[in-house]
Amino acid sequence: MRPLAARGLPGLLLVGASLAVYGQEPLRPPPPRNEPLVIPKVARDQVICFALYTVHRGVLKLTAQLYPLEAGEPRTVRLEVRQGDSWRQIAETGVIMPGWTAPFRIPNWDASRDVPYRVRHGRDAVYEGLVRRDPVDKETLVIAAFTGNSNSDRGPKPDIIQNVRAHDADLLFFSGDQVYDHGRHYAAWLLFGGQFGEIIRDRPTITIPDDHDVGQGNLWGAGGKKSNVPAGDDGGYVLDAEFVKEVERAQTSHLPDPYDPTPIGQGIGAYYTALTWGGVSFAILEDRKWKSGPRGLVPQRGPRPDHVDDPAFDPRTFDVPGAELLGERQLRFLEEWATDWRGARMKAVLSQTIFANAAHIHGNVGGRLVADLDSNGWPQTGRNKALAAIRKGFALMIGGDQHLATVIRHGIDEWGDAGYSFCVPSIWNYYARWWWPLLPGRSPRRDTSLEMTGDYLDGLGNKVTMLAYANPTPANDRAAGHGIVRFHKKTREMTLECWPRFVDVAGSEARQFEGWPVRLRQQDNYGRKPVAYLPTLELERGADAVVQVVAEPSGELVYALRVEGPRFRPAVFAEGTYTVKVGEGERLRVLEGVRSLPPDRSATIDVRF
Repeated sequence: MRPLAARGLPGLLLVGASLAVYGQEPLRPPPPRNEPLVIPKVARDQVICFALYTVHRGVLKLTAQLYPLEAGEPRTVRLEVRQGDSWRQIAETGVIMPGWTAPFRIPNWDASRDVPYRVRHGRDAVYEGLVRRDPVDKETLVIAAFTGNSNSDRGPKPDIIQNVRAHDADLLFFSGDQVYDHGRHYAAWLLFGGQFGEIIRDRPTITIPDDHDVGQGNLWGAGGKKSNVPAGDDGGYVLDAEFVKEVERAQTSHLPDPYDPTPIGQGIGAYYTALTWGGVSFAILEDRKWKSGPRGLVPQRGPRPDHVDDPAFDPRTFDVPGAELLGERQLRFLEEWATDWRGARMKAVLSQTIFANAAHIHGNVGGRLVADLDSNGWPQTGRNKALAAIRKGFALMIGGDQHLATVIRHGIDEWGDAGYSFCVPSIWNYYARWWWPLLPGRSPRRDTSLEMTGDYLDGLGNKVTMLAYANPTPANDRAAGHGIVRFHKKTREMTLECWPRFVDVAGSEARQFEGWPVRLRQQDNYGRKPVAYLPTLELERGADAVVQVVAEPSGELVYALRVEGPRFRPAVFAEGTYTVKVGEGERLRVLEGVRSLPPDRSATIDVRF
């Protein structure tokens, strides 16, 4: 492999399995970490810090976050909406301890109009916002995505507030690590609300907790067991279950009702669910809650159980029986969600992180890792099961955590046979990471100036196709920033944008990270090569029916899609007979025993309801 400096990458030279720096200033050091936070004492008319909400299929979920109440103050909170020139109370709820949260659930919500709301406590405390109407008629739905709200950047975030408003984002997604103060979630959560309150008060917002939120450097939930080691890498939670429940209550009680709320070990809840907003259906995952811990499950091949630094490491030896990733419950959810297209034209999966091990250098340019088991590239069988389920709904994947922005097309059996993921950059990247594969790739991309693109094996032997990455440099503020995803519903395309911190996105000189934007087609999120086709479906009344293809006799879903136009020729990946379901609800036509045809043969089926 040529020295990287010769490939147009100044300042870094590949030397065996490590990197050496020459002729380049070091990365700008981050600001010093602040002292532990102190919970502020506020005036009694300011005890409501912020509120988070979502609306899904006629149900408003809103959670108000309070500062500590004093003895004798009411332990109830009221929700009011404006009607004309007056306010009307629609609900009252109790304040839950620990954590001082007040969750509301309002059924029969009219999502067709903007509704000003206010949360009230006692006589004088008032917090106002806007429940936006469902933008189902917008041609393009805009999602702003964030991760890694480092405790080395505790000040206000005026640049983010300004940019989200400039993007006019319809939905906000915080993928995890909103809080970095291990064991002190409440104080840091109040700070989070102060930093982002001006954009979350009037936009639906998804927050899901990750490892630092629950007080761990890495999270291996293992179905809720109690960890017996400080790092938690034997599987389970390090801190008490009541603390974990407090964190999840604060960050997720405003999400749509869980798909299956059955508690896991230690009585910890489950919040994975779906949200349909603006004509896009989002699956919200808990990708670390069932994940196995590596300690004692696989041999240690580095300084700690999850870090492999041995170049002779064979990743196949770590794909061991019994190692789980999403768990059977979430896989069942994804299968069902793939078939549910009510109110949706496109789909996306929101998770704590992506299903690949793309960060090869950690912390500094000498921190080479062969493999990182904390990534969702491990365990490999679990990773492949997740990707196989997700592609059945032609869903884009959006996540964070890796401190490294990437766009990757994933492969299971072949490069590119699954979907695309967008790992967004950290809000502030205290702990930098780099995409810098040890082995050369193949099929380099011709549509970008980025050198290390194309087909690679990641550190765990998974097939990945790198489209774009944002390695930290002295000039880009450690590659911190945010992601924007634009869902173009009419054309069924997606535009992925990656913006550096402190850039005014509305300015004439604003530039994204090199390699972005990336434009994708919805159907490319299912990348398997067809072996045969089913007869072309001629659809009554024109267009946009939901089509499910189910293999016979196994009954396994192959895929489900809201198709475009009055005809659709379903591709299949094995010869045989299939059940084809067309339509939704009462307008559902089931065609059984549909036999596949070679690619050079054709037939038609008229589908009438």
